[in-house]
Amino acid sequence: MGPKVKIGTHNGTFHCDEVLACSLLKHAKPEYKNAEIVRSRNMDILNECDIVVDVGAVYEPSCHRYDHHQRSFNHTMNTLNSEYPWTIKLSSAGLVYFHFGHEIIANILKLPMDSEEVKILYKKLYENFIQEIDAIDNGIEPCEGSQHKYQIHTHLSARVKHLNPSWNEPNPDETKCFEKACQLVEQEFLDRLNFYGKIWLPARDIVKSAVQNRFSVHSSGEIIEFANGGCPWKEHLFELEESLKVEKPIKFVIYPETLNKAWRVQCVSMSPFSYENRLSLRKEWCGLREEELSKQSGIDDCVFVHMSGFTGGNKTREGVLQMALKTLNPE
Repeated sequence: MGPKVKIGTHNGTFHCDEVLACSLLKHAKPEYKNAEIVRSRNMDILNECDIVVDVGAVYEPSCHRYDHHQRSFNHTMNTLNSEYPWTIKLSSAGLVYFHFGHEIIANILKLPMDSEEVKILYKKLYENFIQEIDAIDNGIEPCEGSQHKYQIHTHLSARVKHLNPSWNEPNPDETKCFEKACQLVEQEFLDRLNFYGKIWLPARDIVKSAVQNRFSVHSSGEIIEFANGGCPWKEHLFELEESLKVEKPIKFVIYPETLNKAWRVQCVSMSPFSYENRLSLRKEWCGLREEELSKQSGIDDCVFVHMSGFTGGNKTREGVLQMALKTLNPE
């Protein structure tokens, strides 16, 4: 057994990016698992480390130096690989993720590194987890040209910052505080990876099958069905519509509800995070329930339509299908 791998980073106040970089590296390779983390700004000490992150003013992956503070550094995921769309300047977290992310995901989820699942999760975790840490560390505001309506104070980077020793602590244990921060960000990353890998990603095949079989639900091709119940479908649907070259955008999703044995129709929004729908349920139904809704719509067994018109319920599959069809083809 060879000498223990050393991961170097700066001492003093720590930030989320180098804490996450150090934590991620321990999942990158078997020999990194029990690596010693060395915190110093003394270059003689850092030069003895196998990997150095967030200090040293050098970005040179061939010798495992991953700093982003030097004036010459302007790399983004896009500049390092033009296939990636993200243009936020990278922090040490983003640099480590760029170079080791596929290995990290494959190791944690025990998947082949070149599998399609790993490629999808790599992009998903950068966009929804790593990118904001890069942005916050580099002082990039979340919006331009308009005033913030509110500030977020509980994001991961802030929680890491709060773990630094307080200014009036007489004998601070900086190492212990750093280790606590490592545990925090590692668990946060693992939680997100497990969600995307074990909950979000398995839904993709269900959504893909529903899109491919949409004409068996109705000849318009504008309604898809999840026969076994709902799943995380929105983001998958927008990506699959593009990759499968769906010509007519899908307007409605129908699926059974497991708890009350009724059925649900849900409108497809303009984008994954939009509150505006491609086509909302009919305005005259909004806010109505049960008998009143059935009478107004001419559809038996109605349960409700939400005030905003984004979703509705019926006791039967045929009922929610009719709710979608009567909205698609108003009389």
